[in-house]
Amino acid sequence: MKHQDWKKLLVPIDSTVQDLIRILNETGLRIVLVVDQNSALIGSVSDGDIRRGLLRGITVGSPTSEVVNFTPLFVKKGTSLEATKEIMVLNKIYQIPIIDEKKRIVGIHLLDEITFPASYDNKIVIMAGGRGSRLMPITSTIPKSMLQVAGKPILELIIQRAKSQGFTQFILAVHYLSNLIENYFGNGSSLGVSIEYLKEDLPLGTAGALSLLKPYPDRPLIVTNGDVLTDINYGEFLEFHTKNKAIGTMAVNIHEWQNPFGAIVTNGFEITGIVEKPIIRNLVNAGVYVLDPSALLLLEENVHTDMTTLFDKLRAKALMTTAYVLHEKWIDIGTHAQLKYATENYRLNEQTNLRD
Repeated sequence: MKHQDWKKLLVPIDSTVQDLIRILNETGLRIVLVVDQNSALIGSVSDGDIRRGLLRGITVGSPTSEVVNFTPLFVKKGTSLEATKEIMVLNKIYQIPIIDEKKRIVGIHLLDEITFPASYDNKIVIMAGGRGSRLMPITSTIPKSMLQVAGKPILELIIQRAKSQGFTQFILAVHYLSNLIENYFGNGSSLGVSIEYLKEDLPLGTAGALSLLKPYPDRPLIVTNGDVLTDINYGEFLEFHTKNKAIGTMAVNIHEWQNPFGAIVTNGFEITGIVEKPIIRNLVNAGVYVLDPSALLLLEENVHTDMTTLFDKLRAKALMTTAYVLHEKWIDIGTHAQLKYATENYRLNEQTNLRD
């Protein structure tokens, strides 16, 4: 983000969480700055503040005050870059506002512009072996992950987005009509990336194919289903996993369903309340994960294992598993209706963003 665009991050205290999410998605940064009518700093809201809020039950319509940090870090105008960098590194923050003597925001520093290049050695495994039976007859001659959206195969869109964020090493787990995938992508050189293949003799599930990795990776591994399109930032996802010292992290999406009937609350035979058409809110598996290499030791080679089973095994051993709540756009393409929705609502631009 260019420094002259910092004003896009400013919001009044009477904004909603939906406003904050829109700004985060539009700017690509991970912070929103809450100001008064004179642009004086009141507080900040980070991407993590919103995810934690969503976990504890706030909604997109909740007020900004539900998630704001009223004691944000800042630097004064004229503070040296070296001193600013030290403050940011010590506090493990990636953006910090610059204020004048009246606490008005006059700019913002971004740590990655000062220090770190956007490049990752972590590999991304894409599960692309599924048959896509719910999408028959379309998938009778083409793998589900090769279905086209915005003029390109779903797999290519996933790879392009990850590449734009600094990831260049991919492993495709293939089975059904695998030759079509291998012939299209080859070693990945045409896309400017490196692609290897895990070939399943039999379908091994969303985690089982990882047992075929030889050798196991020496750093956390990102795994994504090959039928998921999302605006997730894989680098931030990876950072969340590492920061929380997790063995397994699962991206989760908020799913809300409104009961069409009034819900009756009882205590024995006594009616104690009536909730008219309540909204039921759940966190659902979004099909994107980060796994520590040690998690792979719980897999048996060539044994069918779903990712949810692997997470159950991790929890049974009291190993840390965490949920990364998505507020980014997300489409799971598993049915004809979902494919139609993706075709109509996905646009391809330089960030490969999903359209509102």
